[in-house]
Amino acid sequence: MNMELDNVVKFLQGKTILVTGATGFLAKVFVEKILRLQPNVNKLYLLLRAADTNSATKRLNGEIISTELFRILRDRWGSEFDLFLSTKVIAVPGDISSENLGLNESKLREHMLREIEIVVHVAATTGFNESYDVALAINTFGALNVLSFAKKCDKIKLFLHTSTAYVCGEQAGIILEKPFSVDDTLLKTCKLDIIEEKRIVEEKLDELRFQHTPNEVIKSEMKEFGLKRAKLYGWPNTYVFTKAMGEMLLGNFKGDLPLVIIRPTMIASTYKEPFPGWIEGVRTIDSVIVSYGKGKLTCFPGYPSSALDVIPADMVVNAMAVAMVVHTNYQSCQAIYHVSSSFKNPIKFGDLHKFVYHYFTKKPWINRDGQRVKVRKGTVLSTVNGFFLYMWIKYVFPLKYFRQVYMDLNRKIKLVMRFAEVYKPYAFFKGIFSDSNLDKLQMVAQGRGVDMGVFDFDSKSIDWEDYMMNIHIPGLLRHAIKSNYF
Repeated sequence: MNMELDNVVKFLQGKTILVTGATGFLAKVFVEKILRLQPNVNKLYLLLRAADTNSATKRLNGEIISTELFRILRDRWGSEFDLFLSTKVIAVPGDISSENLGLNESKLREHMLREIEIVVHVAATTGFNESYDVALAINTFGALNVLSFAKKCDKIKLFLHTSTAYVCGEQAGIILEKPFSVDDTLLKTCKLDIIEEKRIVEEKLDELRFQHTPNEVIKSEMKEFGLKRAKLYGWPNTYVFTKAMGEMLLGNFKGDLPLVIIRPTMIASTYKEPFPGWIEGVRTIDSVIVSYGKGKLTCFPGYPSSALDVIPADMVVNAMAVAMVVHTNYQSCQAIYHVSSSFKNPIKFGDLHKFVYHYFTKKPWINRDGQRVKVRKGTVLSTVNGFFLYMWIKYVFPLKYFRQVYMDLNRKIKLVMRFAEVYKPYAFFKGIFSDSNLDKLQMVAQGRGVDMGVFDFDSKSIDWEDYMMNIHIPGLLRHAIKSNYF
């Protein structure tokens, strides 16, 4: 192993790390990288939502280890792979929304409290319009529960939390890597009381249950309620609002524990490691790409000249690993990093439109009937109202005259309109994420001899045309076909 790499790799030797949300896209890339680079890590405890150890292990094997992502590791270890994993990776059944993380098995809990040195908290519910009670329990108070557990660990040295850059709401201009104070709101007109939010939610749920409201209705009421509360304080949706409150609680209750908050932008497929183009889930911008390729979307909502902020998953993981090394044991520091591209190397919305058009013109999508789908250049609609008007004239208005197809199409249009409402804060986003803290991290890491080729998180190195045309779109389509997204 070369000397330069030794820094991060040596750091990971013998370490015990707890990872939450391990079945998620980002956490899997993180776990794979650590096992591939440092087989002598002591243990990775992966907290999985499960009733018991048996079902947690099932999830570990079915949803994490068996994925294509672990192909390189599997090839390297051959017949020893299962044995290697069983000594390094431990599936822990639990739930971050309960106190003590639902760790009922006391022997396992004792082991964890004795051994864990670093907690990497990735678990979250990422639906933009999740029920408010669920999002609050997981994204806000879940973060606090994981922190409380971390603080009970005898050897704890660092708490690393993954948030999202969009906790900033719908700001324009340059957005800095700065923390929230505990009662901050984006509107500054009213104070936010997080404990009070929890009480209001419980009251609302009690009221709905008292009236014997059906579960489906409770769910949609709580979704609406979350959106209303988010907008009251200046956030565009429940997801970013509850993530912002999670950050506030961590900053407030961390005590002496060093806290690193990683705020990635829109996470896309892997750029280089373990191999290019691995992705799971069809995310924000990806649903637009897929719908366009299928001929379902003929217009692109967004400002042609505005910067989209996309970052490959492996770059986020590289930043997480380097931040771990640099910040472990720094007494009571709090560091925030935007892992983003819009400041140094923006991809313009108009460019994405061009790449996607070229891609599907060269390699058209083949539909269920074996026909090639011909994509049109499509319109880039640069105002929200323009987009809604376009949808109305093109789809809603003509429907009024075709009663029989009305019901089916109406459902699809409602979906597209809801989709537009949800993605509006991203497609029409006017902010640019400053990543000056990340620059400093890179300088410190280089000074310590970290190989920035292996731990590259510099968005300047991305050639967007090559990445979109040859890595991301093909990877996305492979995943979409495999998971029957179409």
